[in-house]
Amino acid sequence: MKVAHLAEHPDAIPTLASWVYNQWGHWMPADIIPETLAREFEKRTIPSCIPETFVAVEGHAPLGTASLVIHDLAARRDLSPWLAAVYVAPEFRNQGVGSALVQAVTDEAQALGVERLYLFTPDKMSFYGRLGWQALERTKHQGRDVTVMVYEF
Repeated sequence: MKVAHLAEHPDAIPTLASWVYNQWGHWMPADIIPETLAREFEKRTIPSCIPETFVAVEGHAPLGTASLVIHDLAARRDLSPWLAAVYVAPEFRNQGVGSALVQAVTDEAQALGVERLYLFTPDKMSFYGRLGWQALERTKHQGRDVTVMVYEF
């Protein structure tokens, strides 16, 4: 397995869009469809420029994805940038893929001079905590309780 910039694997975009839509589409505006997400991913293929996306691959088969975006939580537009859309295909979970993706995004953020990186999660606080993230606050997103976390460099 290797983690690469999406620019190296643009053929993975339809799969990534489908994964993200199926996982979090119920939290998105009603007009968002997988094709809309695919167009967003196409904008994330420029290395060293936020927003950008990374993909874990085995050969050319995508295993998972994670993104670095300017904003990810409407209620906290004052915080930026964000680790977003960390997703690992079910058959590759608990094999270090998610950790490698998070590390790729944090490495990129640090290389870009970011001092603090944020994320929100409804239920994966312990996973991110093991990777050095700290809980910042609890808030609501789309009527659901989420935890905002921070990674400081």
